[in-house]
Amino acid sequence: SEIVKCSPINPYGLTKLEGEVISQALADSDGFKVAALRYFNVAGAGKPELGDQLAFNLVPIIFEAMDSRLSPKVFGNDYSTPDGSCIRDYVHVQDLAEAHVAAMNLVESMQPGFEAVNIGTGVGASVFEVMSMVQDVTGIELNPEIVDRREGDPAALVADVSKAKEILGWENRFQLGDIVQSAWNAWQVSHK
Repeated sequence: SEIVKCSPINPYGLTKLEGEVISQALADSDGFKVAALRYFNVAGAGKPELGDQLAFNLVPIIFEAMDSRLSPKVFGNDYSTPDGSCIRDYVHVQDLAEAHVAAMNLVESMQPGFEAVNIGTGVGASVFEVMSMVQDVTGIELNPEIVDRREGDPAALVADVSKAKEILGWENRFQLGDIVQSAWNAWQVSHK
């Protein structure tokens, strides 16, 4: 939930929180209207020609490993999750774009102030579940390599999206299968 005190455990999370602190200060001191969207794991492609060009998140990292005929890595399989791998909330990039439009509409109508809003699906998928979905979509068998945990990786991060529904009138339309399928279509276009 957005009301839980944020306590980042890695530099990336700390930079996001600092942006919110600055935005909150501007809203308080200068009467700005701010809607801070807290993205969860954005993946997928709105169109095949708009896919990830570089592998910076799990889905394209898996595709890159497949292209290189390498085993995709799973960073730890001993987390306190049902299958031992990290769980994340994956949100389709098209859903994120629609959340931005909803946030702009909110900012136009709101009084000066600051609103932080989680943008995700409210449903988590483990690394192994994402790999299984990649296998289902591509028809290519994956043989993941289990390696040590990465420092700063929490076991699970899943959005509470109730505020997004309430104040933005927004909720995701796409599921994990849609995300992987759209990303795969785009990967094939950009990596031929």
